[in-house]
Amino acid sequence: MMTSHQPILAPVSTAEVPRLDEDRLGWLALTLAPGLGPRRILDAAKSLDALGQIFALSLTSLEGLRFPAHAAQYIFEGKARKAAEEEWVRVVEHGATILTFGCTDYPERLKEIYDPPPVLWVRGDTHLLSLPSIAIVGTRHPSPYGSGMAEIIARDLAVRRLLIVSGMARGIDTCAHKGALAARAPTVAVWGTGIDVIYPKENKKLAEEILATGGAIVSELPMGTFPAPQNFPRRNRILSGLSVGVLVVEAAENSGTRVTARCAAEQNRDLYAVPGNVTNKGSWTPNTLIKQGAKLVATWEDIWEDLPSQVRLELEAGAGNESGAAPGASLLPDPVLRPEESIVLEVLRTDESLQIDEILEILETQLTSSEVFTALFELEMTGRVRCLPGKNYVRTM
Repeated sequence: MMTSHQPILAPVSTAEVPRLDEDRLGWLALTLAPGLGPRRILDAAKSLDALGQIFALSLTSLEGLRFPAHAAQYIFEGKARKAAEEEWVRVVEHGATILTFGCTDYPERLKEIYDPPPVLWVRGDTHLLSLPSIAIVGTRHPSPYGSGMAEIIARDLAVRRLLIVSGMARGIDTCAHKGALAARAPTVAVWGTGIDVIYPKENKKLAEEILATGGAIVSELPMGTFPAPQNFPRRNRILSGLSVGVLVVEAAENSGTRVTARCAAEQNRDLYAVPGNVTNKGSWTPNTLIKQGAKLVATWEDIWEDLPSQVRLELEAGAGNESGAAPGASLLPDPVLRPEESIVLEVLRTDESLQIDEILEILETQLTSSEVFTALFELEMTGRVRCLPGKNYVRTM
């Protein structure tokens, strides 16, 4: 089983593992103890001056914190401390760190939710978690239209310094991260596995690009945790909790995306949705959310103008002259198209793919096959066109 989920990188050799202070060790120990959820741990923390005191409590005192008997016994016998110390060694070996609820760097926005994770395992820049961000979520099986919208909106928001957060799942999540990377901006992926277990495994390169671009990978689960169905709905509350709002692109009626949307509503986060074709089952959730009050989103401006004023001012101040871009346009320079490329681009659509033979037939009186192939290659290289399996092409913008 281990071979199907590759680590991002092999553990590095460390001559000496830095010591974890008693309070952070206490948070980690309680998180690893069996039978303790976030609320029970946070309630216990309110009863103590510091979490490090947990190791000196008697069995009776531990049970007095409303810990289940087996959890109290686990802590009292020193097993929780041992597990925490061993976990910390693994974290350091993988070049990662942990943020506990008691850390000054723990994101304030995440503290606002009902059951914030007591511990976050983080690979990459921990400071990103406190920046203004938008979560972009949706189906694992998007249409070309959905994929294109997710990537374009993510790119245009990221280039304006709004952090893109998603779950790095197949489909819309992957497109959102790629959009941020296309803007040469950091992005944050919240995983439903340990931060050393890539899922899905085909996103190994994407995970590496996220880290190489200065982004971060985050999880509330210990190292080595493999994908389990129950982990992913739970991580959705972190996606929405970290963000000022959630954008739903495409999702069917009974999908995990609806869990994230519900979390956003419960956490008093703004909810946005990209409308879709009513005959497409992936449009059911966003269209329904719009009917229920979610803001309709067609371009980045629909989200930008709805941001809290203090957030928008903060982003605009940091962006400097970049905010002077033309309305609705990306801040990234678009290459000038050759006449042949313009002709090919004109026949392609964002919501429906065309097979190469169809393209050649449409353009047979205007361009030679060689000119079409060359134009498609150049358009694909500049990100204006995407090639799907079976030599089907769609326009991305």
